[in-house]
Amino acid sequence: MNIKRRVASALLVALAMTAAGCSTMQDVVKVKQSGAEGTTKNYAVTEAQAWEIAKTVFRWEGADAIEEHRDQHYMLTSSGVNLVSWGAVMGAWVEPVKDDDTKVTVVTKRRVTVNVATTLTETTFHKRFAQAVALVKQGKPLPAEAP
Repeated sequence: MNIKRRVASALLVALAMTAAGCSTMQDVVKVKQSGAEGTTKNYAVTEAQAWEIAKTVFRWEGADAIEEHRDQHYMLTSSGVNLVSWGAVMGAWVEPVKDDDTKVTVVTKRRVTVNVATTLTETTFHKRFAQAVALVKQGKPLPAEAP
């Protein structure tokens, strides 16, 4: 492909992304606050354990840097473009219920709203989270790579 076609293709992709709408990390916070989106589950772990598990799950799933807002009980991150997705923006809220009971809510949004695939779904997050809880309950350390 010659340079003119590559530039034209890149411009068309950029225009399509702009027309389709892009989600930001702030959108994740807004939809969580509105209660419109997100998946919540309770886990029999402390808030501190849940916090570390949530960060680990995001890392297992290829997240970029994690922006921590511990005093507000949430973290935000994103994932980049791959072969099937333009990436995603994600947030996890870790809120204590009792000493060994923590509510974890995750919100994931496709970076490009018309994108068919995403890098991490809320279901996959909770599946991985449950795997990590099982490891913690067995007294095992959380591995750097997903089990």
